[in-house]
Amino acid sequence: MLVLLAGIFVVHIATVIMLFVSTIANVWVVSDFTKASVGLWKNCTSDGCDDVLSYASEDALKAVQAFMILSIIFSLISLVVFVFQLFTMEKGNRFFLSGATMLVCWLCIMVGVSIYTHHYANGQGTQYQSSHHGYSFILTWICFCFSFIIGVLYLVLRKK
Repeated sequence: MLVLLAGIFVVHIATVIMLFVSTIANVWVVSDFTKASVGLWKNCTSDGCDDVLSYASEDALKAVQAFMILSIIFSLISLVVFVFQLFTMEKGNRFFLSGATMLVCWLCIMVGVSIYTHHYANGQGTQYQSSHHGYSFILTWICFCFSFIIGVLYLVLRKK
């Protein structure tokens, strides 16, 4: 049981780190023809990054930014609550609060990435019409899967 909890804790920390990286990095969409990429915050080319996104004023991008930040916050809260519950909870109880918080994180990731996929997938809303998904976009979907698995495991596991 201790090994399982330690494994879940390590995966949870990895998920938090991947959420930070995927939200901060500007590689959500990568151009097929030039060395350029677009993220949630900046447009990067081989010359450097600038703060000008052609679609920065769109509500969809602001919603994606907000949901990704919320997912990081809920993931961190879930991690802190899990550690707190690990040392204060009585034996036999379940990690309901950590699991519920992690599932809220999962929901925020799902909403944010779904909005981004709908509006900006394949460069539709960006300036790169011929493009593919970058590692930040893929990392976010991996975090989506991990956060669901972690949330469900927290709800199922009992402290022994």
